[in-house]
Amino acid sequence: MSVMICGSLAFDTIMVFPQRFKDHILPDKTHMLNVAFLVPELHRNFGGCAGNIAYSLKKLGGDPLPMATVGGDFEPYARHLAEQGICCDYVQTKPEQYTAQAYITTDLDDNQITAFHPGAMNANHEQAIPTDAGVRFGSISPDGKEAMLKHSDQFAAAGIPHIFDPGQGLPMFDGDELLRMIDNAEWLTLNSYEWEMLAERTGLSREAALERLGGGLIITHGAKGSELIEPGQREWIDPAPASQIIDPTGCGDAYRAGLLFGLAQGWDAVDACCLGSLMGALKIEHAGPQHHDFTPDDIKQRYQDAFGRSFPA
Repeated sequence: MSVMICGSLAFDTIMVFPQRFKDHILPDKTHMLNVAFLVPELHRNFGGCAGNIAYSLKKLGGDPLPMATVGGDFEPYARHLAEQGICCDYVQTKPEQYTAQAYITTDLDDNQITAFHPGAMNANHEQAIPTDAGVRFGSISPDGKEAMLKHSDQFAAAGIPHIFDPGQGLPMFDGDELLRMIDNAEWLTLNSYEWEMLAERTGLSREAALERLGGGLIITHGAKGSELIEPGQREWIDPAPASQIIDPTGCGDAYRAGLLFGLAQGWDAVDACCLGSLMGALKIEHAGPQHHDFTPDDIKQRYQDAFGRSFPA
């Protein structure tokens, strides 16, 4: 069963600031901010929401189909995806542009400051959701604005259930546009900060959002866990334990990969969220968004250890 992931493929430059941003930013001077952070640790990684989700979903045994638009500098990333066995039939190239680039600085409290250049990503609306590729589930993740709106409508028109995962793309949309994509989706997933922003722009409460969705609402709360809200049911999903905390970059995408795997398999949503929690914990144990490695047997054992029940069949 193929899962189409509409979103970005990007090169991530991740820098670690071995102090705390709050100790170097004067609250009464933010209107004239001029600071520099010395970052002795730097890593360059393959990233982007579509790539990160596809990587973890493939490791779980899923069949991801990333839909993205990239630049003429994408060839090393293309080799990496091929090595992972990830299909790139829906990755189009704009040779005259750069692939999307993210520059992320993380401090000791896992706060992040990110600068993002979209590059060729902004042309992803030129692609259309296929109706003859065996796609049975999908995801609208951060992408070009026009692409997110268009692909959301196309998923709905094709009757393909999907997650709306606005993430860091949320500020691009007004309330009516967000309502349109919520109405198209089965599931809405976002972190607690993003939920507050979406609620402010749309005027929706949790209950009102739920009425517009075919499935439910999932709000992640970082290390505290995640909240699953379905008709007649609210569940708190505890965080899975991590053996060490190395790098939070890509943890949200790893969570979504676990969630997508479970929902596409027809699991109960609680089980799917538990797998998402476990994937986030596994990712945070490694630097970079696509360096965690595991086998299906590893996941089954860790799932049982973390949640006290067998991995769903």
